[in-house]
Amino acid sequence: MPQLYIVATPIGNLEDLSPRALRILAEADLILCEDTRNTQKIFERFEIKKPLLSYHQHSKIQKVEYIIDLLKQEKILALVSDAGTPGVSDPGNKLIELAMEALPDLKVTPVPGPCALAVAASVCDFSMDKFVFLGFPPVKNKRKKYFEELLASQYPVIFYESTYRIIKSMEEIAALESQAEKPRQIVACRELTKKFETIYRGTAKEVIEQLKKDITKGEFAVVVKNKS
Repeated sequence: MPQLYIVATPIGNLEDLSPRALRILAEADLILCEDTRNTQKIFERFEIKKPLLSYHQHSKIQKVEYIIDLLKQEKILALVSDAGTPGVSDPGNKLIELAMEALPDLKVTPVPGPCALAVAASVCDFSMDKFVFLGFPPVKNKRKKYFEELLASQYPVIFYESTYRIIKSMEEIAALESQAEKPRQIVACRELTKKFETIYRGTAKEVIEQLKKDITKGEFAVVVKNKS
């Protein structure tokens, strides 16, 4: 039976890689990864010697066909992202869709582990029993519409943002809430599980002030509280 494992890898601290994930990666015939250089660092740390093949959102259809052909040969493949759980803001789900179209009997097995949105939700000082995940905001067009929809949600919203646009995103939220009697509380998490992990809390304006006093390098997972 063709087998594809979806393996979660650390979002920072390599000690978060589970024993099961280590075993699966060591047993697989081939590892599919966004950037082979990033995955190789994990393999060197844990002395795993397996071939790596890049697979990302820009991979051509020939690459997908090659992967499917390997699965038809009943090779055991494992898919990992650069960090966290594949399929969350990366092209993992598209590969699963195409592979299952070609191989209806394909067994897709999740190997759970770190995920930035779940980690961010776990440190919030307000209820997260229900929430919405919106991925990354648009880089240029439709940003205002994105944040209007975000602030209209009846549930807390989690989104990801890069170090280059985090202050811009906070400013856009602050501008949309400029007339609000009680601006939304925000939990902005930087470099989760890494050496310089930092969690900023407050309104958008308060978070902006904290960010301007600090180094904003690193990726962010941001949680915006729903209206009270």
